[in-house]
Amino acid sequence: MIRLNSTNVLEKSSAKTSVKNKKDKKLKDEAKSNKFIQQIISPIAILILWEILADLRLIDTRFFPAPSMIFHSFINLLTTGILLNDLSVSLFRIIGGFIVGAVPGLIIGLTMGLFPIIRNILDPIVAATYPIPKLALMPLIMIMFGLNDLEKIVVIAIGTFFIVLMNTAAGVINLDKIYMDVARNYGASKKDYYLTVALPGALPMIFTGLKLGMGMALLLIVAAEMNGASSGIGYRIWESYNIFDIPAMFVSFIIMSILGYVFTIILDLIEKLIIPWKHS
Repeated sequence: MIRLNSTNVLEKSSAKTSVKNKKDKKLKDEAKSNKFIQQIISPIAILILWEILADLRLIDTRFFPAPSMIFHSFINLLTTGILLNDLSVSLFRIIGGFIVGAVPGLIIGLTMGLFPIIRNILDPIVAATYPIPKLALMPLIMIMFGLNDLEKIVVIAIGTFFIVLMNTAAGVINLDKIYMDVARNYGASKKDYYLTVALPGALPMIFTGLKLGMGMALLLIVAAEMNGASSGIGYRIWESYNIFDIPAMFVSFIIMSILGYVFTIILDLIEKLIIPWKHS
């Protein structure tokens, strides 16, 4: 009789847990759905308000064309192939510059964080060169590399490099000292320090640096393509300004904002896969 009662209690407890889990899952799904709806309401409301103000001539459509005009310009640029060509060229430069800047920034940042001697040597150099505006270096970079894709990639790489380096170094420096002590007691090699202590421990800060670095890459690509370029999103903005094609200029602005949003989502997904404990 006692066994039967205990079995019943276990079954009831299991049933309650199952019902609770289903309710929790339902609440989470509803929260995600509500979040998505809330996120799209404001952009749609702004577009509707913008269209109404433009139709009523309450705003100067020479500088703020109606969203419908911008959409027509988007279709025209898309069907003629101009937009896809500009987008592919800019993506090549953005991704290339981001990789060229982020990889050495990550490696040097880990090294500076792990070894105080290296940090003491490189700190003054980083502190002195980081404040220099990256766009101010463009004339020198143009002279060195010419007016080509490499020049744009180098500009983006320099901007990305410093941000990733500083965030990576800060992530390693702020690691709990006990991790280093355990690794030292177990006779960890330099490779182990990099791959099993510094890199995993600094991953949250590293991803922060990567996201900021990608934002910097998007900022720099526009400025880099305004000089000595014949294609790209930045070039299209400047060309649209020169011929006063404001709708086409807004199309380029929107494309850049979409790229920023997409790259952020991609990096967030990678972050969740690599460091799931941060989002648990």
